[in-house]
Amino acid sequence: MKRYDKSPEAIARLDQEQYRVTQESGTERPGTGKLLHNTEPGIYVDIVSGEPLFASSDKYESGCGWPSFTKPIEPAYVNELRDSSHGMVRTEVRSTHGDSHLGHVFADGPQEHGGLRYCINSASLRFIHREEMEAEGYGEYLNQVEEV
Repeated sequence: MKRYDKSPEAIARLDQEQYRVTQESGTERPGTGKLLHNTEPGIYVDIVSGEPLFASSDKYESGCGWPSFTKPIEPAYVNELRDSSHGMVRTEVRSTHGDSHLGHVFADGPQEHGGLRYCINSASLRFIHREEMEAEGYGEYLNQVEEV
């Protein structure tokens, strides 16, 4: 079983924006994330711990300015917490092992896929292309990624 954890080495590798988003619960400016328009097949993992979070087959264009997904690839790796900051009540999503701030989940997603929109910061994610998944130890998730 692969282990996912938050290490000082992983934190040290983060750039300024990745640190601000994941460790200080920041938000990247809408429309600026490097993975927003990524349409390649693969999975999105926590930039800190490497735990698998979302599959490309569950990514969709929501128009909100951040990568959006209908569901986590592994629900146990995504924690949902009440967030009452900024004068509103939202549901924050954080990775289980990395404890990285990922973004928020809203109930305005595609109804045919469960109705949820996981609105996620690119800075909290690392994309692993389908062709690299086996080599990087994520082969068990290939069945959740669309064929090329």
